[in-house]
Amino acid sequence: MHYTYRTMGTCSTKIDFEINDGIISDVVFTSGCNGNLKAIGKLVDGWKAEDIAEKLAGNTCGFRSTSCADQLAKAVMEAKEKEAAS
Repeated sequence: MHYTYRTMGTCSTKIDFEINDGIISDVVFTSGCNGNLKAIGKLVDGWKAEDIAEKLAGNTCGFRSTSCADQLAKAVMEAKEKEAAS
C-alpha cells in the first residue's frame, strides 16, 4: 500500500513510502536535506515499521522538537495502523 504523510515542523514537507505487512520500502522525502534524507530512506528499506519507530522516534533537529527522522517514525506507525484497519 502506498502511503503519504504530511510532515510538521521540519524542512521536509512530506514522506512517501510503501508498506506491505508492516514492512517499509521506497521511502522518499520531499524537500529537506536531500543527501541525508536519501540515506535514511536507503537505510530503513525493508525494515519493520516498529523497528523504524524504535530507532528514530524522538530524534530532534537543532532547536526543533522533531526531525525528519522523528516524522518518519510517526508516519510508519500511522501507516501500520491504517494498514491493519483495512
